[in-house]
Amino acid sequence: MSTSEAEATVRTRVRIPLRFADGFSVTADAVTFHGLADGLEHVALVFGDPTTGTPLVRPHSECLTGDVFGSARCDCGPQLREAVERISVAGGVLLYLRQEGRGIGLYNKLDAYALQDNGLDTYAANAALGLPEDGRDYTAAAQMLAALGVRKIDLLSNNPDKAEQLRGLGVSVRRRVPTGVFATENNLRYLRAKVDHTGHTITLSSLVS
Repeated sequence: MSTSEAEATVRTRVRIPLRFADGFSVTADAVTFHGLADGLEHVALVFGDPTTGTPLVRPHSECLTGDVFGSARCDCGPQLREAVERISVAGGVLLYLRQEGRGIGLYNKLDAYALQDNGLDTYAANAALGLPEDGRDYTAAAQMLAALGVRKIDLLSNNPDKAEQLRGLGVSVRRRVPTGVFATENNLRYLRAKVDHTGHTITLSSLVS
């Protein structure tokens, strides 16, 4: 993957009050963009002025089942909730990326769930469907940060691939900040697959088994 020379620009910026199911509330600037490389409707939630200092940034892939419906098969919903609070305190940007199912889409993700119920892990299920294990490309994320005037970040993520891709796209990642670990009986196999297969920095030894 090479660094994209295309520039994105800010399309709309609007204040939105956010409220989560546990009662946590905060206000963010929701920013949309023109010219994103993949043509998808990604949005940035901006807290404070990310052009001062080194902002905390989380690229969060959309997860309808986890983010909206509270599915316990993944840790996406709790990660989103945690990221909004941590970034609102530290100052920075949450990039909400329309990359359902690590880029394979909602229907394919649910098809993969059915295969997981028969014993495959999350990566093997994607492969069995003839789909990439992880089809996400962070070019649009790098464009969004550039449009916001952000060049250097602290990356809120357990995924080393996000840091590697962003650096390859010209974003200076000062350090990678781990997220919390939200392990349950329902998602432990999923989390273990992320550790074993893609080197996510998640400690599971003392958690649910």
